[in-house]
Amino acid sequence: MKKSINRIFTLTSRNLKEIIRDPLSLLFMIGLPIFMEIFFYFIFHKLTSQFEMKYLAPGIVVFSQAFLSLFMGMLISLDRNTSFLTRLFVSEAKPYEFIFSYTLALIPICLVQSVLFFVIGGIIDSSIFRINMILAILLSLVTSFLFIGIGILLGSLCNEKSIGGVSSLVIVCQSVLSGMWFPLEGMSEGFLSVMKVLPFKNMTMIVQNSLNGYLNLFDDLLLPIIIVISYTIVIFILSIFIFKKKMKSN
Repeated sequence: MKKSINRIFTLTSRNLKEIIRDPLSLLFMIGLPIFMEIFFYFIFHKLTSQFEMKYLAPGIVVFSQAFLSLFMGMLISLDRNTSFLTRLFVSEAKPYEFIFSYTLALIPICLVQSVLFFVIGGIIDSSIFRINMILAILLSLVTSFLFIGIGILLGSLCNEKSIGGVSSLVIVCQSVLSGMWFPLEGMSEGFLSVMKVLPFKNMTMIVQNSLNGYLNLFDDLLLPIIIVISYTIVIFILSIFIFKKKMKSN
């Protein structure tokens, strides 16, 4: 167990260094959501409550996490292309150790994203500076695991040329199926039912409701957490299985 933990942290350190070596991608992943947060607030917050900062900041936090799938997918696909993973796979390292090391390397970035977007939101609207913001930041880390897992899965399946287009679908799904950009009152019951069973709206609900409070603890917070964690577990199991299969085939 001790050797396994040491390998995980060694690989995590290496992956974190690789991430830092690509500052342009980091700037895009953080800078674009900041621009959207500020721009959409000042343009639309007087027109609809959807863009009040207490809803917009949590929505932007989760939306920005969708870029983690693209970021993680590119990192893994590039490692596969350079045969870095193939060389390491002949060592004693296990597939789950690779997966955990990639995941841990992105957690600091997730935390920076969440804190930064809430702080910027609080500077614009100080009413979101409340004790619940700490809970929202912590729960945003829970939602980030699903996007990281999706990135690992896609990076294991796709090469570096196709990962960009495929991962962009995750960003589109989070935009369209989360309900953060448009009111849900005009949506059909069928479409709303689909949104409720998919993780995208549930992830936004977790962060928004943990910041702003909820009417029903189970329906508004615990059920979305259960749904998101269930998807996350399935995605990570698939990621480990496919990652192992791909590495052995290589």
